[in-house]
Amino acid sequence: MRVLFVSAEIFPLAKTGGLADVSAALPQALVQGGMDVRLVLPAYPRALALATEKEIVAELPDATGSEPLRVIAARIPDSGLPVWLVDAPNLYDRPGTPYLDEAGCDWPDNARRFATFSRVAAKIALGEVDRDWHADVVHANDWHTGLLPLLIGQSTKERPPTIFTIHNLAYQGLFPHSVLPVIGLPDGLFTPDGVEYYGRVSFMKAGIRFSQAITTVSPSYAQEILTADYGCGLDGLLNLRRRDITGILNGVDYSIWDPAHDPHLPVSFDVGNMAGKLACKEELQRELGLTTDPAVPLVVWLSRITDQKMADVVARTLHRIFERDVQLAVLGDGEPALEAEFRDAAAHYPGRLAVRIGYREELAHRHLAGADLLLHPSRFEPCGLTPLYAMRYGAVPIVRHVGGMSDTIVDTTEWTAACGCATGFAFAQPNADALLDCLDRALAFYGQRSIWSRIQQRAMSRRFGWAEAAKRYSSLYRKLAPDTAAVIPERPPERLVPAKRMALVHETVGAPPRVKGLAADDPHQHVA
Repeated sequence: MRVLFVSAEIFPLAKTGGLADVSAALPQALVQGGMDVRLVLPAYPRALALATEKEIVAELPDATGSEPLRVIAARIPDSGLPVWLVDAPNLYDRPGTPYLDEAGCDWPDNARRFATFSRVAAKIALGEVDRDWHADVVHANDWHTGLLPLLIGQSTKERPPTIFTIHNLAYQGLFPHSVLPVIGLPDGLFTPDGVEYYGRVSFMKAGIRFSQAITTVSPSYAQEILTADYGCGLDGLLNLRRRDITGILNGVDYSIWDPAHDPHLPVSFDVGNMAGKLACKEELQRELGLTTDPAVPLVVWLSRITDQKMADVVARTLHRIFERDVQLAVLGDGEPALEAEFRDAAAHYPGRLAVRIGYREELAHRHLAGADLLLHPSRFEPCGLTPLYAMRYGAVPIVRHVGGMSDTIVDTTEWTAACGCATGFAFAQPNADALLDCLDRALAFYGQRSIWSRIQQRAMSRRFGWAEAAKRYSSLYRKLAPDTAAVIPERPPERLVPAKRMALVHETVGAPPRVKGLAADDPHQHVA
């Protein structure tokens, strides 16, 4: 079966978060299961620099009005997976991240950038770029590829079915109505049954509406997004399509995240020989300017500094955290105001609080190797890969019991500790008191060294490999295209539901509902 896997991030060519890790590891696991998987990625500067065996295979006009673009066939380093790079320098050859400029603001032409990306991916899927290869199934990921199912559905050729994976529903790709002619879409799509979302165009809604199957990255998150609290205003549409939604837990690529063979660590270690972890802790303390003390609990924060991750709660609770005998190392970036709060706090707690703004892969590995605990609170959490990485490195996670964390972390109690199944610490309410109570529980067990060692060892021994997830995706692909040449209906149904029931999608054109876990002034509340 030929699978086209389309993503705005693929490690190591482009990464801002877990999407990149998934887009690198899942295709590898699918290939190992016998699938013919090809990937598509915008040709960002780093991608062009790192990709190997590059060859221009097509030059295409751009229907959205930009300069002509090229399609470059290449391979991803190390894995050797084939990838097509969409090379439009005026759209992708920029500083900053794939989505934001150097000041942290959305690129104003993001709609055109990712509409172009999806159009080229559609051409590849339909065999218009390589006449010897077309997709049997197309796998699109998050809002950046949300137009892809719609664009494939508009083709008059035989069309492969599409699967759309929601990695984070809060980031929706919202743009003004006026963008439709810019990205080459008819105004007739601007309806509640099309791509209209509270007076704006939603790329995420397009992916949900026009794909043949929908997945999310954990079973619990698949259920949560059907509710008003976590549905981000799309719970009505998602409920209409609930029979098409599957929650498949993400995995971990243990060839990358393994302290026994990690080139980024000063000393290796594993569950059977933990001496190296203590050496990694002392080295991390020195590297970050923390007081070198093997006995003090070292807690790390390795996440985006955003409201979703409860960074606002943590920043404003630091004075209470440091009433305890702990050190805290923060690595991440996000909302500038919250970044500033952490920077300012570091000056007040020398030797106890280290703050590094930004993300460096090798430093992330060293943080986990040196940590005793990972602090990973969330208002919502689709999957939560970082706690899974942390467990492998013996950094016991402190999480909120929500989303993927409900599926992966076994809370430590006297009973779970005694039976040897505890792997972390979880709290229920998204507030400071609940977080601190959970931290206190963790510190109490940390002081009981024999019990703590068993918790660490159990966490390190848990496995969340990609083989099982790949089997479930393969099964879904075959269900969509049982003859590996399935053709979807001539066009999507005119309406999902009768007009009188469209209130389930949204009641009125007005202010969209608040995204739970994002601040009112967070740019992603309105624009992705």
